[in-house]
Amino acid sequence: MDARDILIRPLITEHTTELMAEGKFVFVVDKRANKIQIADAVREIFGKKVLDVNTINVKGKTKRRGRTVGKTNSYKKAIVKLEAGETIEFFAP
Repeated sequence: MDARDILIRPLITEHTTELMAEGKFVFVVDKRANKIQIADAVREIFGKKVLDVNTINVKGKTKRRGRTVGKTNSYKKAIVKLEAGETIEFFAP
């Protein structure tokens, strides 16, 4: 797999912006990717040194709209901890 296929997009929420102050960045990743592949992809794309990777499989929620019942997509997210002082800029000035 290519590095750009592994990291799908950054996950930007209120909680993840608080984690950025600690040097942890959250990404939605391919479901088949393992921790080593995720760390290599961050190293290749952003050129940063990765200390730790934690992964979480998020299950889709059941949603109702009147009589119709559906489900949101399941996905895998990765919390990547970088070396002290390292940062990733998601928003270009």
